[in-house]
Formats: sequence, C-alpha cells, structure tokens
Amino acid sequence: MANSEVLLLQPIKGLGAEGDTVTVRAGYARNFLLPRKQALPITQANKKHVESLLKARETREQKEFESARTLGEQIEQTSIAIAVKTGEGGKMFGAVTANDLIERLKEEGIELVKKQLGLGQPIKALGSHTAGIKLHTGVEVELKFEVVSENPIEEATAEEASDENED
Repeated sequence: MANSEVLLLQPIKGLGAEGDTVTVRAGYARNFLLPRKQALPITQANKKHVESLLKARETREQKEFESARTLGEQIEQTSIAIAVKTGEGGKMFGAVTANDLIERLKEEGIELVKKQLGLGQPIKALGSHTAGIKLHTGVEVELKFEVVSENPIEEATAEEASDENED
C-alpha cells in the first residue's frame, strides 16, 4: 500500500493539529487533504513553513486554554435550579438529562456541547446534584445545581400509603 507524508495546515480530528507531519494513505492525501488545502506534501520549501504553523498552533491553544479557564470560573460561580413537575410525595415525572442542563446553562449565557458535560445517568430525584464538565484537556470543573419541584409537594395520605404497601 502506498503512503504519503503530508504537512497538516489545520487541525483534523483523529489525525493531528496544524504543523504536524503525518503519514496517510496516498489516496486520502491526493483526493481529500490536498484539494481541500488542509495539507501540503512534504518538500524542502514546505518544511520551512512548519515553524510558522507551530507558532500559530501554540497561540491558538493558549487562547483556547485561557478561554476555558475563564468559562470554568464562570461555571463554578453559577448556581442553577431546574424546576420539574412532581406528583404525590415529591416523586418526579421523568428525569433531568444533560440536554436540560445545557438548555438551562444557555439561559445563563454559558454555551456547552453535550460531550463536555459528564452527567452519567439522568437525575430522577429532587435535591442537590453535581455534574463534571470538561472544557479543555487541563480544565475540568464541577457544576452544582438543584432539582426542585415547580408545584407544592403534596404528602401521600395515610390511606393511599397503606394501599401502596399492600401491592
């Protein structure tokens, strides 16, 4: 199988970042990377281009890290409450999912994608909860939030409670 060495001009998921020299299949380089100007074939002239790409990469990564840190500080200072419908005894209808948290954070002015939020299982109980958020390779924060009832909690009557225990 024929392989080609190419110099990446921009980050490509699963392959590398700008300035990286990678070995890929010749057809992938010829038919995809080179026509889209995402890579250059390795030549003496292009090797000089590597330094400028590495500097651009370093400044981009530094900016991403700094913005992730400031966003992390903003998230840690944010306290949110999610109101859910409840039935008798405070039993929730449904659950609070990652999408619910992302929508609520968007209302607070914080933009996240679902894969950054490490909720695990949907929340099915009222009370205080935490979710891990990975913003960057070196920046992980915890979001503390409350799940509250949007209607007053009605206690189950003694008669209904005894009926449930008999089943």
